[in-house]
Amino acid sequence: MAARSVDEHLARVRTRLARLTPRQAADAAAGQDALLVDIRYQALRDRDGTVPGAVVVERNELEWRLDPSGSHRLAQATGHDRLVVVFCNEGYASSLAAVSLQDLGLHRATDLVGGFQAWRAAGLPVAAPTGEPTVPTPHIGTTAGNDLEE
Repeated sequence: MAARSVDEHLARVRTRLARLTPRQAADAAAGQDALLVDIRYQALRDRDGTVPGAVVVERNELEWRLDPSGSHRLAQATGHDRLVVVFCNEGYASSLAAVSLQDLGLHRATDLVGGFQAWRAAGLPVAAPTGEPTVPTPHIGTTAGNDLEE
């Protein structure tokens, strides 16, 4: 395989995505039961706030949490046909993450153009930081000794 830059790689993977604008993502979450997934790291969530109704899944756990057949899945990971809209801070890492989900069979996985910052700039709802650390959403099988290991 020929070497390519990360920008070339990003452009290539984005050809697989039907990326959504912030308004389209908000409408999909409201009317189509799309699952919004925030993969930003905790410091950004604590600094900027969160999108109401979005689940928080750290990027390093994304595939395990959204695999509908996985033992560490979220309760919201209900099937391979669910529309999943991943967002990061500015819409770069989320494109790579969405394609990874597509590779797991989540064929409707996509991402948010411009990420959280575009969502906020569009005037869409944001839960302000409270000063309390945000925490990732627990998976469906959370029990002692059943957590994912890093």
